[in-house]
Amino acid sequence: MSSFNKVILMGNLTRDPEMRYTPSGTAIANISLAVNRKWYNEARELQEEVTFVIVDAFGKQAENIGQYFKKGNPLLVEGRLRQDQWVDKQTGQKRSQLKVVLENFQFLPSGQNREGGSSDSSSFSRRPAPTPPASQPPSQSQQPPSPPTDNGPPPDEDDDVPF
Repeated sequence: MSSFNKVILMGNLTRDPEMRYTPSGTAIANISLAVNRKWYNEARELQEEVTFVIVDAFGKQAENIGQYFKKGNPLLVEGRLRQDQWVDKQTGQKRSQLKVVLENFQFLPSGQNREGGSSDSSSFSRRPAPTPPASQPPSQSQQPPSPPTDNGPPPDEDDDVPF
């Protein structure tokens, strides 16, 4: 049976990157991302959940993250899951931790600086809260949009969607 291990996350750094180097000189950056999720429950109350994810980056990507990122910066990460296992030296118990190994990343614009806030703010997201779902059923009189009349190229679509 084949398997697939791919993770895409977008969040904010919860702390400055921790840099270290292997004996051969390879850079390793350890970062923590806070990924927020907001939704409305059945009582129409706004709920929020924050998940903290540990990410390891290696090589030139690690050096770039260490140089250009700090606590509070937004980051888009693409990578794979890896479970580290070890024996705790103090208790002798087996321990494990699920991490993301960074394969690619993308700089994101920081909305905090454009809004006049400091980049060292303790809030991880300044996006407006999502709107609650409408309680009205869809109208029966709505009709689908009519197809274009010319034979030109179709409108631009996102080709990155795998389905």
